[in-house]
Amino acid sequence: MASRRHQRTALAVTATLLTLTAAVGCGAVDKALDCVRTADAIATSVGNLQQAVSTASDDPTQASESLDQIDKELKDLGDTTDNADLSKAVDDLQAGVTNVRDSIDKGDATPDITPVTDAATEIGKVCTP
Repeated sequence: MASRRHQRTALAVTATLLTLTAAVGCGAVDKALDCVRTADAIATSVGNLQQAVSTASDDPTQASESLDQIDKELKDLGDTTDNADLSKAVDDLQAGVTNVRDSIDKGDATPDITPVTDAATEIGKVCTP
């Protein structure tokens, strides 16, 4: 399932690149491409988080590392956007990451990552024209 989601994201990235190159000025294209690249990186990080949570008993540090990577990508994206919808999706994803991190810190072996995946999906939608 994560593989299909990643494939859809990659397809959306390609379509976005073609559309934006033809329709928008260079500055706007660069900003949109940054959004798409970051959304793709977030999708990859969320996929890694899903994998890490499913194997948390083997190596509990993997989930924390995945959350750290999502935090980094969110900071990069938050620094480059003035889009209200994207800012809300970033805030929602950050809240989800915080909740998952808190659950892990409390010893929850299988934290609910649904808010994280939902917010990441929303970021993908916002970054795709």
